Amino acid sequence: MKNITGELIKTKDALKKLLPSEDILTFDFISEKGMQFCVVFADPITDKELLGEQVVRALLDYDGKPTAAEVGAKLTSPEMKTETALDILALEILSGNPVLLFAGMDAAIIVGTKKVFTRAIAEPSTDVAVKGPREGFIEDVKTNTSLVRRRFKTGELKIEFLEVGRRSKTAVALCYLEGTSTEQVVKEVRKKINDIDIDIIPDSSYLTHFLSSRPYSLVKQVGTTEKPDIFCAKLAEGRVGLIVDGSPIALTVPYLLVEDFQSSEDYFVPTYRATFTRVLRLFALLVAIYLPAFYVAAQLFKLQLFPVKLLLTISGAIRDLPFTPSLEMLLVLLVLEILNEASIRMPKYVGMALSVVGALVLGETAVSAGFVSTPAIIIIAFSGIGLYAVPNLIEQTSVVRLAMLLVAGSVGTYGIILATGFMILYLVTTDNFGAPLVAPFSPVVGRDLRDSIVKYNLGSLQKRPKSLKSPNKRRLK
Repeated sequence: MKNITGELIKTKDALKKLLPSEDILTFDFISEKGMQFCVVFADPITDKELLGEQVVRALLDYDGKPTAAEVGAKLTSPEMKTETALDILALEILSGNPVLLFAGMDAAIIVGTKKVFTRAIAEPSTDVAVKGPREGFIEDVKTNTSLVRRRFKTGELKIEFLEVGRRSKTAVALCYLEGTSTEQVVKEVRKKINDIDIDIIPDSSYLTHFLSSRPYSLVKQVGTTEKPDIFCAKLAEGRVGLIVDGSPIALTVPYLLVEDFQSSEDYFVPTYRATFTRVLRLFALLVAIYLPAFYVAAQLFKLQLFPVKLLLTISGAIRDLPFTPSLEMLLVLLVLEILNEASIRMPKYVGMALSVVGALVLGETAVSAGFVSTPAIIIIAFSGIGLYAVPNLIEQTSVVRLAMLLVAGSVGTYGIILATGFMILYLVTTDNFGAPLVAPFSPVVGRDLRDSIVKYNLGSLQKRPKSLKSPNKRRLK
């Protein structure tokens, strides 16, 4: 690691050698008393107006000694520090913080005049609530940590900044409540983050692979949210949070599967309404996964599952179809997935036209031409809507739905029951950071059941979730 020299020109040339890019600029100026200064900065990400106001103008009449302490005392910037290592100075320049050099210097001064490009804080489109806060995280880590800090006016909130990525040097904020979060979990998360050796971290989703105990598991093992109120509520329960610079999605661990059946709005409505909506989400998800599979299994193996009148209706609809029930359902499911993907990727102005073509023209024409039956269209449409009742599990449940459909077409209802048994066994044997994935149902934790699928009133939630093993057990007196 090379250090700066007391000669201005040699230090400037050394920095330019480390950063030969054309957008790394230097600005030389001389004070009225004849002292030479130089500012090295990255043009696109440095606030030049602020730099000129807080540095250049402040030093035009400088007549003190060439020391970092005296020069720094003359500056009007509230954010600055001294450094002698050239590689650290180069990294600060690439981060948007200009470096001030001067003749006879003992250290260079790093000035915090980074230009921050951010969008306005708005309600996230993936987690909309009728009642409750409407703030959402954005892509700037400092703005996001300020939203968290505003909700915790206590010194127990610890925010540690870590760097991840050999080339990106992405800032990752590790957030937890001291005395509430388990120290072992904090240490394990910190170690896993520090052990990551990768070129770049463009989004928080990259970290989930390194945080998961089973990286290739179908079931996710890290919680996600775009809302600061949900993030803070999870910290208060004893979890550890991660906010990644450049990503509006924050991560929390340990993760429990029941979290995705809950909504922030559940805590701002009466308990009976919150319980009803949670049960409704669970029912919608089960219907979305199993309805196509049972429909195919009933046609192929167990016609007795259909009531007589419904059986006559279905028989009339599928009489002249050229495909088997399994192939028909797979075809409709494939068309639904293609339409869903196309509607997401296409420009929003074309989205409405695509919906009309897919839902009306394509669906109606396929039924009229005898390629698919009306019951198959209805079942797949209902299944697709049901998946979006729990949007955070769409990726996982869509794959499970397809697997159940293939099993039902091959083995029938016995295959569905057997596959369900394997899936339950897999879920109950999975944990992350010491917390069982399907707690509080396996193992059964009585007091945690009060805020699971059933929602009790606030007065009944006196202790934090036992599944998270928080050392500070009581949250309400």
